[in-house]
Amino acid sequence: MDHIKLGYAPTRRSIFSAPDAVKYRGLTADRLRELGVDFVDITDINEEGLLYNDEDMKKIAEKFKAEKIDGLFLPHCNFGTEYECARLAKELNVPVLLWGPLDERPDENGVRLRDTQCGLFATGKVLRRFRIPFTYMTNCRLNDPVFERGIRDFMAVCNVVKKFKNMRILQISTRPFDFWTTMCNEGELLEKFNIQLSPIPMPELTDEVKKVKKEGTEVAKVIDYCRSNMIVEIKDEELENVAALKVAMKNLITKYGCQAGAIQCWNQLQSELGIMPCAANALLNEEGIPVVCETDIHGAITALMVEAAGMGETRSFFADWTIRHPDIKNGELLQHCGPWPISVAGETPKITYPLAFDHPGAITAEAKHGDITLARFDGDNGEYSLLLGNAKGVDGPKGMGTYLWVEVDNIKRLEAKIVEGPYIHHCVGIHKDVVPVLYEACKYIGIKPDLYDPIEEDVKAYLRGE
Repeated sequence: MDHIKLGYAPTRRSIFSAPDAVKYRGLTADRLRELGVDFVDITDINEEGLLYNDEDMKKIAEKFKAEKIDGLFLPHCNFGTEYECARLAKELNVPVLLWGPLDERPDENGVRLRDTQCGLFATGKVLRRFRIPFTYMTNCRLNDPVFERGIRDFMAVCNVVKKFKNMRILQISTRPFDFWTTMCNEGELLEKFNIQLSPIPMPELTDEVKKVKKEGTEVAKVIDYCRSNMIVEIKDEELENVAALKVAMKNLITKYGCQAGAIQCWNQLQSELGIMPCAANALLNEEGIPVVCETDIHGAITALMVEAAGMGETRSFFADWTIRHPDIKNGELLQHCGPWPISVAGETPKITYPLAFDHPGAITAEAKHGDITLARFDGDNGEYSLLLGNAKGVDGPKGMGTYLWVEVDNIKRLEAKIVEGPYIHHCVGIHKDVVPVLYEACKYIGIKPDLYDPIEEDVKAYLRGE
């Protein structure tokens, strides 16, 4: 599971009860510990452990920067000091979670100790003035289920933002000539998003394959893994090449400090190694290192985003939208030659020959059914967006490669979205509903969330805690 660290900066305002604010800062910290949240506290900054003045704000900012926090949590333990919250958030440039505990009943004289809700209104406005995007978790009690859900979702949002702002992708050779759809603007990705590519030529990969075959040890481990977890229908020397390709790609991804890869999977590779890279891709995908086909850089970006939204707990799969379901009105076939991780499979995978090529090295397996999220980061003409929505696995005709028949709410609406762009025939799926997390993360990374079903109000209601 991916790890996220929050900066915990509870706040108060002087005209309301300081003792009650101190009480709630402690209760909130205790609740975070119960939930296993890693957070940096500010009890060493002042005796109250609260944010309310400029001098302390500067010390808090320095501490949080030194601790390299991934997100800022601003509990309003009474009204709160809105301008100090905004100044701190501006200093840190990380996702911000705004929340306060539900106010109690006024006493018999009408006295209110906290007035937290009112303070949240004020801070929301000032954050907007500072042009700071933020996430609002509804005014609730610490033991309400929505509190835990909101914290965990915010941490997943932080994870997407953290991964997106620090991406480096190994580009193995150019895109295949025929795939104009997978062209990308390397300079623009760097300028807009700090997404870096590490391009290498195909011979650098094949040289690494030869090297690891000579060394042998890691290749042997991969061969044993394949024989233990899959049905092998290819020759021993072909399986050795699959294993060597997997080890070589992982070595190069590590060498260049990358988190994912995109490979020109045909045709030069077959001339060099005599195999398809699909099974090698699948083996890396199973380890949480997405490697996508046809040098689709935007596809690799999508895979990293989707897995980050799932906190690294669930593997994603890279797929083609291919054909309509012959029997289900809103059904569609998701398929690719065989790069999906084996944990996605609903049956024992086979290493065999792919659907469209003569060379071995692809996996065949139908994926598990169930609820899934589908997404695609893409852009053209200087504008980028994230297509996303839900689907469910359904029965359908037997396929080849890695495949899954899915049903969506309205296939014609989705089809039009993809054709009219800026998307292509590739997407990434994951067996988890991460639509709200990805939707919320878009506000922090400067891209437009593009829901292929009209569920935006439902997503916003979920994020509000309804």
